[in-house]
Parts: sequence; structure tokens; C-alpha cells
Amino acid sequence: MGEILALVEARLRTALGEPDARAAVTFLGTERIEVLRFVDGDVVRYATLGMSAQPMADPTAALADPVKGPRAELVLSVRAGLADTDKVLRGLAVLAASPQVEGLIVAPGASLDLGEPLWPGAPFSSVLVAESGGLVEDIQLDEPMEPVRFLPLLPMTHNEAAWKRVRGAQELQERWLSHGTDLRDPLRASVALD
Repeated sequence: MGEILALVEARLRTALGEPDARAAVTFLGTERIEVLRFVDGDVVRYATLGMSAQPMADPTAALADPVKGPRAELVLSVRAGLADTDKVLRGLAVLAASPQVEGLIVAPGASLDLGEPLWPGAPFSSVLVAESGGLVEDIQLDEPMEPVRFLPLLPMTHNEAAWKRVRGAQELQERWLSHGTDLRDPLRASVALD
């Protein structure tokens, strides 16, 4: 476990630079989850560290496989200075612990909901999990372990989350793209939905 997390932290530093802050949260019955903050000009990125220590297990399986299964970390990017986004640290740790706590498999296209604003005054309480491989490259691990994927999180308003449940993740992402939505704006309004 420690070896995997060392590889994850090294990959994050290579892709995003040195973190300027980090916070750790431990939930009862789970491994410790850290959230690292990276500042890149006018963008702040928050990345989890610890979610990939254990593979995510199928909630219907009788026993969780300690080796096989998807592994991931979460990455959230927002514009700096527009909102108190540092309050997202605990929320990100909660989302990163959800595979251990709730037996979820976090994968692209999934919605994750905190049930409260991501940060004070945020118009978002949920996020859409996007495809990995963009900002931070996956880490290949020795067989039979699956790679560690760095999954971007895209904040969704309540209306967008409801629309996504009906129409699907792909259609929501296409809607954002066609309207030129700035998904890093921590105060943005919902995209126009038909």
C-alpha cells in the first residue's frame, strides 16, 4: 500500500508540481485519505492521495479482492481567488473514502454527491467523474493489479445533476462543450438545459 501511494504522490508532483498544502482525514474503519493542493497560476488543483491504496471492490461480491480491482485518485481543478474552495478538502476526502465506506466503484460517467455544497456558497453539491489520462497519466502497476487512474471531477449544479440522470454523462458533457462552459469557475451558473 505505501509503495503504491509513493508512486501516486511522485506522479502528482511530476504532473502538477510541488503541493503547497495538504490535509489528512481518517474516517472510522478506513485508511487515511490526504488531499494535496497545487497552485498553477490562476488555477488551484486538489488531488486525493490514499483512495488507490486498496482496489475498489464490486459491492455485490462476497469478498473484496485485496489485489484485483480498479484503483483511482480524484482531481478537482478550479479558478483561484473567486471562492473559498479550500473548504472542499474534507468533501474530497469523503468522496475518496466512498469506495471503502459504501462499497462504490468510482468510474468515469458516475455522479458523486456530497449532499452539501462543495465549498461555502458553491452552487454544486455533486460532481461528474470524467475520463482519466489527461492532466495526470495513469500509473501502470504489476499484474494482476489494475492501473491507478487519476479521475477529474467536474462540479455539477442540482439541475445539471438531474439532467445527467435522465440524459447521461455524455450528453451533459456535450452540452457544456457546446455552450463553452467554464467548468473551473467555482461560481458558475448552470448550463442552459432544454
